[in-house]
Amino acid sequence: MIVVGGMIGLGKTSVSTLLGKALNSPVFYESVDDNPILPLFYSETAQTVQTNRYPFLLQLWFLNSRFDSIKKACHHPYSILDRSIYEDWYFAKVNKDLGKISDLEFQIYEDLLHNMLEEIEVLPRKTPDLMIYLKASFETVIRRISLRGRDYEQDAELIDYYKKLWEGYDDWLFHHYQASDALVIDMDKIDIINHSEDAQQLIRTVNDKLRALKK
Repeated sequence: MIVVGGMIGLGKTSVSTLLGKALNSPVFYESVDDNPILPLFYSETAQTVQTNRYPFLLQLWFLNSRFDSIKKACHHPYSILDRSIYEDWYFAKVNKDLGKISDLEFQIYEDLLHNMLEEIEVLPRKTPDLMIYLKASFETVIRRISLRGRDYEQDAELIDYYKKLWEGYDDWLFHHYQASDALVIDMDKIDIINHSEDAQQLIRTVNDKLRALKK
């Protein structure tokens, strides 16, 4: 089981699709297009977002979706998860720090997450084998968010939110994520969409890491 994580916009879905084809593995994608709360979280006024508690509802939506994905993925010999349940906590924590999620909501969220992780412990495959972590400069993050063209992600007022997420992401990986080994990929240096040689190099790098883990 491989999980692909990292900052918004850096190509988790593209990397997951590439690896799914290369490893002949099913890919369990992040629930975005069918998520009714995500556009509201990004595009509604701050007052509307807080009145309707969209940040808390959004985190519950993702938590439920990722729990469902990991339950299905663990039954396959190989599987790719486009972001995972382990990473969700970081988004909830950032929204709490920004005052978008209350202390009580965060406590409820953490309690639910811990219960779900306990359920994962009894599944055939208890944890991922590898986290592929995509990182890049903040300039690259903003450029790639702009290039993928989701209207609700383009508001200039979201820049501070993206910056807050970006600033703490590495700390989350190195000091909070403990489910598996991590392979860090510098997305400032590769473009798997427009350069096939970069895509092939990424596949080789991942295969080398998987062989090392088996040893």
